[in-house]
Amino acid sequence: MKKNLISVIILALLIVNIVLTAIMMFSVTGSARKTSALVDNITRSLNLELTAKGEAGATAVPMSDIATYDIEKMTIELKRDEGEAEGEEGEQHFFVGAITLSMNTKHEDYKTYGEEMESRQSLIKSEITDVISSYTAEDARNNQDGMKADILERIQTMFNSEFIFNVAFSDIIIQ
Repeated sequence: MKKNLISVIILALLIVNIVLTAIMMFSVTGSARKTSALVDNITRSLNLELTAKGEAGATAVPMSDIATYDIEKMTIELKRDEGEAEGEEGEQHFFVGAITLSMNTKHEDYKTYGEEMESRQSLIKSEITDVISSYTAEDARNNQDGMKADILERIQTMFNSEFIFNVAFSDIIIQ
């Protein structure tokens, strides 16, 4: 008789365990869906990209929303190698090239800054010169993506905005 009573109690506890597990699964699944939907809504409202950035900080901007600002060829003196002193007769190296800034026309700061880039050209050139002149000729040849990233960072800091999202070089010569 005791064996039957223990078997009935074990069976009752198993049934209660299964019922409580099912209730817990349904409640956790529902709240997980709600949490996922909440995170999706927040990222959509903040307009966050869940994909990785590409080269040199470039973001996914459609071609129809891109405006470019071209800076004519600049000749910039590069930093001397560590082994050369200022007064030594060494070969001086130069960076010669045109630079293009890509701007997002849908960004809210584009109307403020982007349409009047000509008036700020000397400030932009100064930032570009500061960055490029801090590189040696070898570094400039081997690390053009780093130069682009540094220029982009300095220009975004100068404007306190990210409406400029890419820097490109064209017709460059490092001699």
